[in-house]
Amino acid sequence: MDEATLRERLAVYLVADPEATSRPLLDDVQAALDGGATCVQLRAKRLDGYDLWRLATTMKFLCAQFGALFFVNDRLDVALAAGADGVHLGTSDLPPDVARTLTPPGFLIGFSPKTLDDVTATARLGADYAGLGPVFPTGSKADAQSPIGLDGLRAQVAACRVPTVGIGGITIANAPEVIGAGADGVAVISAILGTEDPAAATEALAREVNTALAAR
Repeated sequence: MDEATLRERLAVYLVADPEATSRPLLDDVQAALDGGATCVQLRAKRLDGYDLWRLATTMKFLCAQFGALFFVNDRLDVALAAGADGVHLGTSDLPPDVARTLTPPGFLIGFSPKTLDDVTATARLGADYAGLGPVFPTGSKADAQSPIGLDGLRAQVAACRVPTVGIGGITIANAPEVIGAGADGVAVISAILGTEDPAAATEALAREVNTALAAR
């Protein structure tokens, strides 16, 4: 996948966590895809390998129907077994350059750097895109770092030579600011899964993101 296409597909990025919704997760993912989500990452840290693989396989099928990218968080083995488009890794996971030696051509690797040095190393490590943040305070991740703010996001985007998505505390209201700071997309959890109507929430988020992207 060329870089321009990847940037487009990262625009509205749902991190699908079963702990973030009281409804069946697949129902919410279906609704988000109906509303315009362009990318979905399955993050289910408490599921065992078998259940994670089963869920990932179904979720990949859903995403493929909508032409959306599908990633699995942390688990490269499950991502490969489920036929995912890629895996999303953090600094405590298998390093992207090591993961790359195990993946087929075209497999995408996302990376969440912690420090500015990590950000500048993202491309060298072979990652295809970076998740930058948390931009704003967030309750969706217990071990989240302190927010970097919009100025911190601008600095990280400038230092990163691959496509980027902002993550952490992003809402429909502040998403345009994240895009304005240079991110190619926004990754959200509660802004979609925490609403009564995930399809409508995704549609509204996509509208704000696409308007902001067009204005750059």
